[in-house]
Amino acid sequence: MSRQRSRGHALQTKMAACIRSMGHAVIRFGQSSFLVTGHSSHVVNAKRYVRALKRKPVKVIYPDGKEETLAKSNVNQTPGHQRAALNAKKNSKDAIEDRTKLGLRGRTTFQSKDTQEKISNESRPLSKVELMDGLRFEKALPDDKRLSKLVTVARSRAYREHQGKILLEGRRLICDALVAGAKPQTLFFSSIERLRELPVDKLKRANLIKVKFEDVKKWSELIAPQGVIGIFSRPDVDQLAFPKEHRDQSVPLSLICDNIRDPGNLGTILRCAAAAGCHSVLLSKGCVDVWEPKVLRAAMGAHFRLPIFPSLTWEEVSDHLPQDVTVHVADNCSSPIRDVDIQSSLRKPSDYGWVSSRREKKRHSVQDVSESDSESDTDSDHEVDEVPRVEPKQYHDPWAQRSTALVIGGETRGLSLESLRLAQQTDGWRLFVPLAHGVDSLNSAMAASILLFEGRRQLLKLLERSGKRLRN
Repeated sequence: MSRQRSRGHALQTKMAACIRSMGHAVIRFGQSSFLVTGHSSHVVNAKRYVRALKRKPVKVIYPDGKEETLAKSNVNQTPGHQRAALNAKKNSKDAIEDRTKLGLRGRTTFQSKDTQEKISNESRPLSKVELMDGLRFEKALPDDKRLSKLVTVARSRAYREHQGKILLEGRRLICDALVAGAKPQTLFFSSIERLRELPVDKLKRANLIKVKFEDVKKWSELIAPQGVIGIFSRPDVDQLAFPKEHRDQSVPLSLICDNIRDPGNLGTILRCAAAAGCHSVLLSKGCVDVWEPKVLRAAMGAHFRLPIFPSLTWEEVSDHLPQDVTVHVADNCSSPIRDVDIQSSLRKPSDYGWVSSRREKKRHSVQDVSESDSESDTDSDHEVDEVPRVEPKQYHDPWAQRSTALVIGGETRGLSLESLRLAQQTDGWRLFVPLAHGVDSLNSAMAASILLFEGRRQLLKLLERSGKRLRN
């Protein structure tokens, strides 16, 4: 009995010494801690004891037998209550994520505008932002599709008219637009050198995005892309500042485009008008969109060198012309023999190769049409078939002796009857270029260039004579 007591006493002494030595040295490796006490070491699972410290006791039993309940136990709860508690805990932790998903039992949670913008910004890959000469630009990531979307949509006429945006490509065209006061919205460039070639001070309000040259080449319509594509607000003629040197060299000569449908021809005609120093260019309804990319490329910046008024009715065309103007029409498929000798035998528009045979559409109500069917069948045909008589004249004879306007018709439909009436009212001429035998007609852009430069020559000569008279 005494031996057992001595052994128990010795065991208690050893355990007390071991507990006292546990605070001497602690070396931690991963989840375990080594308690070093001299030559002996004890391994303790630290993670287990940390978890034990974080646990909350359910009930406390004191030595006198009293009990105290600290937290409700889940033992007596049903599985439904336990599942509801787990779902509530999960919803409290993942509240932000649950706003974007469907709720339980088919209920949806509606997102605010700020939450939607935050989610969309987080879902879209962030591009790198850099600075260059005080300009802030973005470096697009490989999966950035803004270039393809803007270029594809900007090529649509309906989009250009509805959104008021145009697409400009190339350093020269973008420079001319910026100098004239056009407002850039988004500019895509392939290198910093391309960006430095532009007027940097006029790009402070634009969204600059650096993309790969392969992306520009993929969406460009040029054979040799220059690495610069810009989306601009559709310019208003009254807000553009045209070059002063062009205004000083302009002559009182206006150009009227009548049913020019080909983009290349219209762009070339605009370029010739700018080179000839025309005062303005008027486009009737039926012409191709003046801001189409093909027209812009062919015009070579003429849009930003002289005023261009698109989609005008013939009443509006007359309002844009001076009061003492003389309107002449261009006949690009005439010959002196046919025009002089047998013009008296031509009665219908189809007999002329340079007059449109389209009927002028007028809007009538259903009641008006039903009441005047018999009268319209006889009178309207007579009115449409009657072609205003405009005397012919060769292009090199004097015809530009005061404020002058020249009408160029399209190759497919020719001149409209409205243009002929305007020429007849202002005592104008039908100008033609004599052609060699076997050649039917000239390209409309070629005929416009010949007549415009001839008109400029005659007007400059007239101004020179008037200047001499004033000096004398």
